[in-house]
Amino acid sequence: MKRHLAIGDIHGCYDALRKLCDFVELGPEDTIITLGDYPNPGPDTNAVLDWLIYLQSAYDIRPLRGNHDIMMLNAREDDSSYRKWIDVGGDKTLQSYAPFDGDTGSLSDIPESHWDFLENNLLSYFETETHFFVHANAYPEISLADQPDFMLYWEPYDNPPKHESGKIMVCGHTSQKSGLPIANSNAVCIDTWAHGGGWLSCLHVESGMIWQSNQHGETRRLWLDELRCDDAE
Repeated sequence: MKRHLAIGDIHGCYDALRKLCDFVELGPEDTIITLGDYPNPGPDTNAVLDWLIYLQSAYDIRPLRGNHDIMMLNAREDDSSYRKWIDVGGDKTLQSYAPFDGDTGSLSDIPESHWDFLENNLLSYFETETHFFVHANAYPEISLADQPDFMLYWEPYDNPPKHESGKIMVCGHTSQKSGLPIANSNAVCIDTWAHGGGWLSCLHVESGMIWQSNQHGETRRLWLDELRCDDAE
């Protein structure tokens, strides 16, 4: 049976990502939607991007663009953008590419295949007949194609009303320090703070099952219906 599987913000947490993929038991019929923020501040951005590039070659994966991906790309442009990226964990990303343990790493250590993935393979949104997927948020009264970048990549989740499409929004970006997704009947946010000691979450859209893993190799399951707070306007 075909599944649509949304994976929240990875932030360089390769161990949690690999454990989650094994836990979910990815299959050839699955469509995997990753919600962006692949690098920093977690320790293994290099391995995360390698794994996502592999997934593209073996599965139907729809990787979205997040604000951390944008900041990593912008770090190549000027000193100010580079410093802003370092301040949000870019130093940890560079260390993951360093050729020797203990080195700080540099932008030149990052392979072209990783730059190409971030620059040319990421989507601003993805949608199915019942759901749409964005990194951060969307104006409810504006079509997905007309959403401004600051909404798609930067705006926090805030108990949103129903989108004009009638579809349910699935997003990340707004980290839930509880380790639990937050949801109402119109939307669900599955950024569960993988890099900060929380969990990496995968939502099975059709059933509402949520699989989680963390950097310590622990796993657990829960159901979306247990989390809903139906007080959206």
